[in-house]
Amino acid sequence: MIVVDTTVWIDFLEAKDTRFDRTLQTLINQDASVALTDIIYCEILQGIRDEATVRQIRDTLQAFPILHIQGLQTLEHAAAIYRTCRKRGLTIRSTIDCIIAATCIEAGAELYHNDRDFNAIASLHNLKLYRT
Repeated sequence: MIVVDTTVWIDFLEAKDTRFDRTLQTLINQDASVALTDIIYCEILQGIRDEATVRQIRDTLQAFPILHIQGLQTLEHAAAIYRTCRKRGLTIRSTIDCIIAATCIEAGAELYHNDRDFNAIASLHNLKLYRT
């Protein structure tokens, strides 16, 4: 399973014609196991200004599996990810990224992203990154 991060979904949904947008389109066309997390779902929807577009994007996203955090277990895992990175001199800029990483690790999913914080997390944790 390949969890697609908000950074890639935005390129795709806005048809920006980036390599991330094109790769996601290819994955979808090939019926790859593409998914997202509940927090990624929230991040995407919160950035949309009009309700008609929210409904359209919501329907599009709900066609894919959505992984959910496993309560406090996932949140504690995310906090541990942050602390480990910080001890090694890597400051992760977003708690959300740690939660997404923990959710992916727990599900055994790869993460397709365009965010340097995930590279830092993967360098110290068992976060699998999807490489094109």
